[in-house]
Amino acid sequence: MKTIICLSAAVLFCSFAFAQKMNTKKLDYPATKKVDTVNNYFGTEVPDPYRWLEDDRAPDTKAWVKAENKVTYDYLSQIPYRDSIYKRLEKLWNYEKYSAPFKEGKYTYFYKNDGLQSQSVLWRQVGDGVPEVFLDPNKFSADGTTSLQGINFTKDGSMAAYQLSEGGSDWRKVIVIKTTDKSIVGDTLTDIKFSGIAWHGTDGFYYSSYDKPTAGSQLSGITQHHKLYYHQLGTHQSSDKLIFGGDETPRRYIGAYLTEDEHFLVITAANTTTGNELYLQDLNVPNSPIINLVDNFDNEHHVLDNAGGKLYILTNLYSPNFKIVTTDAADAKAITWKDLIPQTQNVLTASTGGGKIFAEYLKDATSLILQYDMDGKLERTINLPSIGSASGFGSKKEEMETYYTFTSYIYPPTIFKLDIATGVSTVYKKSGVDFNPDLYESKQVFYASKDGTKIPMIITYKKGMKLNKKNPTLLYGYGGFNVSLTPAFSTSNIILLEHGGIYAVSNLRGGGEYGGKWHKAGIKMKKQNVFDDFIAAAEYLIRNKYTSKDYLAISGGSNGGLLVGAVMTQRPDLCKVALPAVGVMDMLRYNQFTAGAGWSYDYGTAEESKDMFDYLYHYSPYHALKPNSYPATMVTTADHDDRVVPAHSFKFAARLQEYQQGPAPALIRIETKAGHGAGQSTAQVISGQVDKWAFMFWNMGISW
Repeated sequence: MKTIICLSAAVLFCSFAFAQKMNTKKLDYPATKKVDTVNNYFGTEVPDPYRWLEDDRAPDTKAWVKAENKVTYDYLSQIPYRDSIYKRLEKLWNYEKYSAPFKEGKYTYFYKNDGLQSQSVLWRQVGDGVPEVFLDPNKFSADGTTSLQGINFTKDGSMAAYQLSEGGSDWRKVIVIKTTDKSIVGDTLTDIKFSGIAWHGTDGFYYSSYDKPTAGSQLSGITQHHKLYYHQLGTHQSSDKLIFGGDETPRRYIGAYLTEDEHFLVITAANTTTGNELYLQDLNVPNSPIINLVDNFDNEHHVLDNAGGKLYILTNLYSPNFKIVTTDAADAKAITWKDLIPQTQNVLTASTGGGKIFAEYLKDATSLILQYDMDGKLERTINLPSIGSASGFGSKKEEMETYYTFTSYIYPPTIFKLDIATGVSTVYKKSGVDFNPDLYESKQVFYASKDGTKIPMIITYKKGMKLNKKNPTLLYGYGGFNVSLTPAFSTSNIILLEHGGIYAVSNLRGGGEYGGKWHKAGIKMKKQNVFDDFIAAAEYLIRNKYTSKDYLAISGGSNGGLLVGAVMTQRPDLCKVALPAVGVMDMLRYNQFTAGAGWSYDYGTAEESKDMFDYLYHYSPYHALKPNSYPATMVTTADHDDRVVPAHSFKFAARLQEYQQGPAPALIRIETKAGHGAGQSTAQVISGQVDKWAFMFWNMGISW
């Protein structure tokens, strides 16, 4: 066999026969017991032989996890260039990273990571003074798996409440401190989930949580009814006052925030991840009632700002692409709302700062930023460096400047300072990553899905790349929950790009790139559109010679893990490698765990009708597996994932190993002391990315 050797960045990136030879031997997977559990749905009996793996705290499940991880890490350890990838990625990752600054009281705060610190550190400074460490979460745990997941300050900046996550869990602790000396005030609050912190003065704050599930099921037990509390400083958490929710107004998700002047308490309430009720309480009037402004869950509404009793509301009521309206708080029912910034053909989000409105539009999944005054008059278009994603723009009313971060697939995150009066942007912090954008390009294409719908996709690669069908390609997608995938730089992707690989991201239906209609075109009994869009993206890349089946990997996480699971079971011939991460794999039982029932707007449930059951049963990745030759697959999950519980991945991997008829590996990599993704230590993130690339390259027959 003739070996073709290509030199790139002083690293040999070649194809060897021995890589293929290693993957012709079927792995010896752990023996996984099967049970006789059967559920009956509308007369259809559905076996669930791996139901026992749902009990992630049981000794036999823990033993299974340990045995599976041994097989996986034994396999990965045999990849000869895994260490080389690790060294390269660690070197790439080792640069200072900053967040945009924000002002609280007399201080300017910002997050910074020196390079390889487990967690970013919160710093502060006065004016141009010497910065000092304010909070260092790296001191909260020996292994770096306790993370800072938000901090909220009083209006005067004198007090702060910060949230800690341990091992990646969505359950949080809240600690209150004085900002002058960082001394702790009162007791630590515990068992708080899916919550912000909304200070009222300096005496206390609002927060949301659920009743904690029973012992033994803390991570997987159903969290059904959210409750909004007020915590008075100096009192025990058990005496916190219930403000909203509970038995009188049962809701699955409740959020609360105050207008900047603390005039109004705004409450949002929902039972699914789409649509919300809107409530308002006038805090300037003692014991004023909580008024319902929107009494249904059909649309989404958010109070952006106020000027005295005048409210500014971002809404998609009768406007699926969103608009901004105004109303008088004294009579704020939706019938009184008046358009301030009407809906356009582009999807709108918005923020306020310096007495201005920043309308942040998505135009074909990229950013367009317009600045308006508070009367709705357009002042300017913010000039961005290129086509990409801009985020930020929020600041307090009295500030003269605001900050935003701009990025794209080939533009490392750069923080800009915007002079609000003139509209002039200047670079505040430039990324220090070792990457030369001039060597790469991103191209947006539009391809036809199965039903003819045009779908956008951005393809990123090294300039001068030859379309020879042999470029290792990672195709990424999500397609759900109104989430928009916008261009964003990834340090990890440098590993792929600098060695002639391709990174492709498709903006599937079910996302929010084109508003409510685009979202609804990929939910419930239209979910197959999402899978068809992704399959069509792969076929486009193959048809246009960017890659071929033998050099294509598909990837996605959470709802994107479901996407990969569904596509690989429907089209096992489509790609060489499948990388489903923290996926929703059992569509018949997803609503039985944590807050999963809230996903029913997108998915529907097996219990609601026979037609919905039949539809879910057909594509549910766990149930769709049959004896077949599937792509090389590495399922990834984490033991503390209490959002998409690891049982989804456990059951899918067990059945995949049972049904895999081809020689390709069917592995599961289970991270310990980690959750759904947020809060992982830098070491955990790098290790996971290294194993992803090593597994992908190796199964494509590519070596270093």
